[in-house]
Amino acid sequence: MSDEIIGLDEVGSALIIHPIFTNIPTLQRGDIDQAVEEACGLAEAIELDIIDVVRANVRRMHPGVFFGKGTLENISKAVSEKKPDIVMVNFTLSPVQQRNLEKELKCKIIDRTGLILEIFGTRAQTKEGRIQVELAQLEYQRSRLVKAWSHLERQRGGTSFIGGPGESQLEIDKRLIAERIRNLKRELEKVRKTRELGRKARERVPFPVVALIGYTNAGKSTLFNRVTGANVFAKDLLFATLDPTLRKIELPSGRTVILSDTVGFITDLPTHLIEAFRATLDQTQYADVILHVRDSTQTDYDAHKKDVMAIMKDLGIEYESDERIFEVVNKIDICTQTRRNDIERDSKFNENTFSISAQTGEGVEEMLQMIDEFLSRHRLHCQYDIPMSDGKALAWLYQHGEVIEAKNMPDNNQDVTRLLVHIDEANQNRFEGLFPYKDITHAAD
Repeated sequence: MSDEIIGLDEVGSALIIHPIFTNIPTLQRGDIDQAVEEACGLAEAIELDIIDVVRANVRRMHPGVFFGKGTLENISKAVSEKKPDIVMVNFTLSPVQQRNLEKELKCKIIDRTGLILEIFGTRAQTKEGRIQVELAQLEYQRSRLVKAWSHLERQRGGTSFIGGPGESQLEIDKRLIAERIRNLKRELEKVRKTRELGRKARERVPFPVVALIGYTNAGKSTLFNRVTGANVFAKDLLFATLDPTLRKIELPSGRTVILSDTVGFITDLPTHLIEAFRATLDQTQYADVILHVRDSTQTDYDAHKKDVMAIMKDLGIEYESDERIFEVVNKIDICTQTRRNDIERDSKFNENTFSISAQTGEGVEEMLQMIDEFLSRHRLHCQYDIPMSDGKALAWLYQHGEVIEAKNMPDNNQDVTRLLVHIDEANQNRFEGLFPYKDITHAAD
C-alpha cells in the first residue's frame, strides 16, 4: 500500500461499486441509474476501462470496511472473477475503510473523492490550476497518513529543523505536508489578489463580466466556444474544463463583455475541493451576469440545479433572489420532446430562462440579446466635466460606473476631464450627492 494519491496512469481496468443505501434515504441521491452513469463517466474521464458495475446494498455503514459481511463477500467474488486493476467505490470512504477494503479485497481501492482528484490532476494546465489540484490532493492525502503503512514505521533522528530525535517518518511526512499546504495557500492567496487586481482593471476599461456556471458536462465549454469562436477543450467528459478561461465577445448592440468559463460542479463535491477552487469560483460573485447552463437530457435535471444552488450559497450568492442569474437550458436538440415542451413553456413565463443548443446554435442569439438588454436596463448614459485635480471624484466614477470615454479639455485655465459614463441611476444620485458636478447630459442607454 502507499500513502500517495493512487496514480492511475498505469491502471487500465476498473470495477465500479455503487452503494445503494436501503435504510438511509437521505444518502440515496436521485435516480440510481443516473448515479451509476455519472460514476462511469468519472472513470471514463481518465480513460479507465470499466469491466463491470456492482450495485451494492448498504443497510448501514460499517466503520471498519463500509460494507456488511454478505455484501463484501459478493464484491470479493466479483473482484476475483473480473481481476480489475482498481476498484472504485462511488462514495467517500474514510482512510480506515479504504485501507481495510484494500486488505480484504487484495486490490487497489479508490473512492469518489480520490477519483475526482485524479481527474483534476489530468486537467489542470495553468499555474493556478496546478496549485489548486496539489492543495486538494494534499488535504486528501494528509487524512490518509496512517501508522500501519510499512514504509512509515522506521524511526529517524535529526536536527531540530528536520525533526527531533526519534521522530517517526509518519510525523515527518505529516509536518512536511502541513508546511506544503501552508505554502500553497499563500500562493493561492496571491492568485486571488492578482485576480482581484485584474477584475478592478477590467472595471476601469470597463467590460462587464458574464460567467458560465453549471453542473459538469452541461455544455458550458461548448457554449463558450460557440459564442467566442475559441477552441477551448470541450468533450463529452466530466470535468472537461478545469482552468478558468476568459474571452472578450461583442453583444448584438456592439457592447463588449468578458465571457468566463469555470469548472463544473458535481453532486456531493467534497468541502475541501470547493475550498481549493474558491479562488476561481469567487470571481462569480463579481460577475455582472451569471449564466447557469443546465443539461436538459439528464434525468437528475432538478437535483443538479439544487447542487449548483448549494455551491452558490457557499459563495454568498442567493440563487433565487439574485437578478443576475439566468438559466440556460442546453441540449434541447437531443432531449425528449416532453422535456423540451416543458422547458419552452417555462421560458415563456420566465424571462430569465432560455432554451438553447450550444451544439447547433439554436437560441444562442436570442440569449445574447437578452443579456444585452439586461446590462442596458436601469443604466444611464452620463457626461461629466471634472477637474483633473479632483482625483477622488474621478476614482469614484471609475469604480462605480463604466467609463466609456475620457477626454482632457481646457476650461477656464484649468485642466478638465470630460467623462462619458454608463452608470446605474442609484449610483448617479449618490455621485451627484457626494460631488458638486451635475451631469451635463444624461439619458437612458
